[in-house]
Amino acid sequence: MDRPIPTSAPFPTVAVIGLGTMGAGIAVAAARSGRRVVGIELDGAAAAAAFTRIEESTAHAVARERITAEERTALLERITCTDRLADAAAADLVIEEVPEQLELKRELFAELDRICPPETVLATGTTALSVTRIASATSRPERVLGLHFFNPVHSMKLVEVVRTVLTSAQVAEDAAEFARDLGKSPVAAGDRAGFIVNGLLFAYLNQAAAMFESRYASREDIDAAMRLGCGLPMGPLALLDLIGIDTARTVLEAMYAQSHDRLHAPAPILGQLAAAGLLGRKSGRGFYTYAAPGSSHPAAEPASAAAAGRAPGREVRSVGVCGSGTMATGIAEVFAKAGFEVVLAARSQEKADRAKAALAASLDRSVAKGRMAGPDRDAALGRVTPTGLLTDLDQVDLVVEAVAEDLAVKRELFTALDKICRPGAVLATTTSSLPVIECATATSRPQDVVGLHFFNPAPAMKLVEVVSTVLTGDDVTATALEVCAGVRKHPVECGDRAGFIVNALLFPYLNDAVRMLEEHYATVDDIDTAMKLGCGYPMGPFELLDVVGLDVSLTIERVLHQEFREPGLAPAPLLEHLVAAGCLGRKTGRGFRDHARR
Repeated sequence: MDRPIPTSAPFPTVAVIGLGTMGAGIAVAAARSGRRVVGIELDGAAAAAAFTRIEESTAHAVARERITAEERTALLERITCTDRLADAAAADLVIEEVPEQLELKRELFAELDRICPPETVLATGTTALSVTRIASATSRPERVLGLHFFNPVHSMKLVEVVRTVLTSAQVAEDAAEFARDLGKSPVAAGDRAGFIVNGLLFAYLNQAAAMFESRYASREDIDAAMRLGCGLPMGPLALLDLIGIDTARTVLEAMYAQSHDRLHAPAPILGQLAAAGLLGRKSGRGFYTYAAPGSSHPAAEPASAAAAGRAPGREVRSVGVCGSGTMATGIAEVFAKAGFEVVLAARSQEKADRAKAALAASLDRSVAKGRMAGPDRDAALGRVTPTGLLTDLDQVDLVVEAVAEDLAVKRELFTALDKICRPGAVLATTTSSLPVIECATATSRPQDVVGLHFFNPAPAMKLVEVVSTVLTGDDVTATALEVCAGVRKHPVECGDRAGFIVNALLFPYLNDAVRMLEEHYATVDDIDTAMKLGCGYPMGPFELLDVVGLDVSLTIERVLHQEFREPGLAPAPLLEHLVAAGCLGRKTGRGFRDHARR
């Protein structure tokens, strides 16, 4: 709702320079807060066109009942669009939203410094450039800061308030209060490339681009893996197309210039796409091809030759599940509900019976929530046979192991299964971080071994990573894909390297967040808030680390670092220190947050 601006509110008059999508959005948001707004475009026709767009967008807001017609009229009366930069002198706060070019911004700030009174605060909307270098073009660096709004301004709540080493603490607090007046959630950030959100987001996007470039996994599988495995609103390659390949490359170049971290060096494919004019949605083609430039809908493309020529899989009617923990029980439930006969093998009959009881309790909850009928529950439970003997797996068509994430334990189990299981049976490991080939070579039939990485909780999570080694038979990979379809899961294919798809992209991002914290760049709460509000992530990185377990996270980070030997993948010392102190997250009551006090 529009409201009169309180007399004590900071910056009663705001100038916005550059009335493109972002600038116009900021101008409307400021006017809605009751402030006078001077919108500036340095071309008269552009200024008139900008005001027309503002009129159209606010009319659309009325039609969607976000504001009333009366509020729109009052809002438009508070906005003046002009082509005179000198009109910025009337503002208490000037926000620039001109193209992302350092020299252009420095020249603008130097001119604003001459035009505006000494008390005027100057803010840059840069997403990646150095605020300090922009501020140094003025004689008032203590009154210069970054205000990074997110697109679309009317719906995105986050604003990064970026302080340089010279920015006045009072100016930063006034800017944060201004953001709150606009209905936004400000987070404090220091002046380094990418700030919080882009600093974490673009390194992850860059790794996804490099993963695709190496032909490790398809673009569809990379995107599906991160959406379904992590609950992200978009896959990384689709997001790069939305952002713009050229924009992403610019941000990464700025990050690399500051960090000199090879993981921030733009993946070569980004440069190749940009040079070819394949910039994503805005050009109609990037990682995906779109129906038309500006379209959000990828055009249908033919199936790959590899998929079209794939060998048929083996018949699977019965499944053995090894283990008695949460994952083993959940996987057994998935297969039983899909109509497979399941042998649930644990280290003792007692453990197997307890696992089946846990499975029954899970099915009961599904019935209570109306997700399945009582007779279906009874039928699924009747398909599960618990046993304490591995030898009872001698006739199953597929064995899925879900035992401890310890390579020696898994290899010992696969050696035993090799002797017990019938010829032609497929042997699968659910490892999330260990080499599948190490399990395969513990048998005399490595061609029959594949990775089936289910996600927790298995009954609810749709994603399964199907991991083929250099020795896995084509028909075995096909069997795994067909089985996933049969249990209504979404399979994604990848090769046998550390982290597969999801963990290889997720955990470097989490590690970067820990580094950001240990460098005192931003707080736990601000980093979590920034990633949830700025990217639409279901959880912030520290919330997620505490849920996963810091010890589990550290193990995966070490595996990734050992495999790729990238210095940037080395576990953050703070993560190692917390694990050494026994602060493992929610399961111990303390991790990055103190859960015992909540």
